[in-house]
Order: sequence, then structure tokens, then C-alpha cells
Amino acid sequence: MKIGNVEIGNGLALGPMAGVTDLPFRLLCKEQGCELMYTEMVSAKAILYKNKKTKDLLAIDEDEHPIGVQLFGSEPDIMAEIAAGVAYGACDFIDVNMGCPVPKIVNNHEGSYLMTQPKLVEKMLTKMVKASIKPITVKIRKGFRQGESQAVEIAKIAEASGVSAIAVHGRTREQYYSGKADWDIIKAVKEAVKIPVIGNGDIVTPQDAKSMKDYTGCDGLMIGRAARGNPWIFKQVNEYLKTGVLTAGPTSQEIKEMILKHAEMLMEYKGEFTAVREMRKHIGWYTAGLPHSAELRRQCNAIEDWKELQDLLEQRL
Repeated sequence: MKIGNVEIGNGLALGPMAGVTDLPFRLLCKEQGCELMYTEMVSAKAILYKNKKTKDLLAIDEDEHPIGVQLFGSEPDIMAEIAAGVAYGACDFIDVNMGCPVPKIVNNHEGSYLMTQPKLVEKMLTKMVKASIKPITVKIRKGFRQGESQAVEIAKIAEASGVSAIAVHGRTREQYYSGKADWDIIKAVKEAVKIPVIGNGDIVTPQDAKSMKDYTGCDGLMIGRAARGNPWIFKQVNEYLKTGVLTAGPTSQEIKEMILKHAEMLMEYKGEFTAVREMRKHIGWYTAGLPHSAELRRQCNAIEDWKELQDLLEQRL
């Protein structure tokens, strides 16, 4: 699969998730066989007004490629200006978020709200494609409201505007992340456009990945929430797609080692105070389903420093 002139390899993508897919976690997933990365979504206006937080969100490691910066916004001129500037950075492409369902984003007429604004989308994407020296991609949802579907219409507009690839989450904005993802809409988008289509939604196991690829014909597969606490899923999916063999999940020892490695990388990136507190949620995801994991999660919410984190894991894993 290619995005413009960027070769993607196995087509396995880590879905961008705010507060989850920061640089350290992306690197862990890359090590496990993920081929396509996205930054956490970044506000185009925040970049324009030089918000200090955008520096960390835009940070890219040399080992992450290929990776795209995911922008959100709805003002064509601003989106085009920021895309032009970001394109001179380390990223390989620029992605437009048209799927975020969070009220503060939607109420600002950004994210998945754009699914209801085809003319605005056409104007914005056309300007971004013309302004950027690197490919533009988009991530969309099935539609906005339950019972509606704008994905095919928006996908055709994106292709006509010069967009190089499109990722489709098979849920509406009203669904958020509940209910079942509609793979039929991913299939319909794939049949409607010639640019690469990346399928997203309900890929939890290697079997799910193969089923989506076989059913929809999509070019790439995006894994989001199922990767939280489970970077190994990319290795398992890749092996299953290649050989049909289901590899074993990580042992308790491997989970402990991964948590410690993740924490060390976070500390180097964000400092001990922030890293230890952010690891609380990650430990909850890493240990879900393990014996006595509820008690471990309760205790990890009280850890304050690196030594306490190490001691807790040695006692519990």
C-alpha cells in the first residue's frame, strides 16, 4: 500500500488516540510490527497561535516512519497554512481528523461534525492538497447521526480533492465507540474510490483483522483501542495474515518487562512525575484480565515515583 509516494509495507496502522498514542507508545507498537503511525490529533489553531503544548504533540522520532501528523480544524485557510508549514517537518503525510466525536470538538464544528459539511470539506481539502508538499489523508466515520451515512459521499469528495488515502471508522458520531462497527460502509467506500482505504473498527483479534480485510477488500487495517496495553497485537496480526498461525499472547513476565520499558521511555520523554501518573492508566490496560488485576490497578493509582512502580510490579507480576 502507498500513500502518495510513501510505501506503507504491511498496511497495519495504529489509530491516533488522544492521551494514548504519544511518541513512546508509538515506538513500542512500531517494534511489534506496526507500519503506519499518526500523532495524537493537534489543533491547527493551536499551532497557528504557537501553543506550547503542540511542540510535544508534533514530536517525531526517526524510528517512527512512516508517520503522519493528524490535524483538526475546520477553517480552510488556516488548515491549508498549517498543513503547508507542518509538511516541511519530519512527518511523511498530513492527516485530517473528521472522526473525533468528543462534544467540545464537534460543538466547535470540527472532527466528525465535518461529515455533515461536504462543501466545506471539499474547499478545505482542496486548499490543503494545493498548499502541502506532502500527501494529505483523511480519517472519517460512517456518518454523523444514527441511521445516516455520509462516508461514501465524503470519500468521493476527498479523492476528487486530491487526497491520497482515507481511513474509515465504521461507526457514526452518535455511536461514539459503542455498538458494532459497520464493515459494509468500509466495503462501500473501498468500492467507490481508487485511493487506498484503511478499515477501522472492531479489530480486536488477528482473526478480526483477516475477516475485515477479506470482507471489505480494504488496503490497510487500523487498530485503535485494542492496542491499548497490547502493542503485541501488531505482531500477532501480521503473523496471522502471513501464515494463518495464531501466536501466543505475552506472558506475565513479558507484560512486566513491557510496562517497565514503557515507563522508562515515558520518563525520558516527559519526566518522572508525569510519566508515573500517566502509566497508571497504561498499567490498567496492560494487566486487564490477569489474576488479581483489579487490586493491582487499585494500588497503581497510588504510586508516586519510579521506585514505587518497580516495587509494585515485582510484588504483583
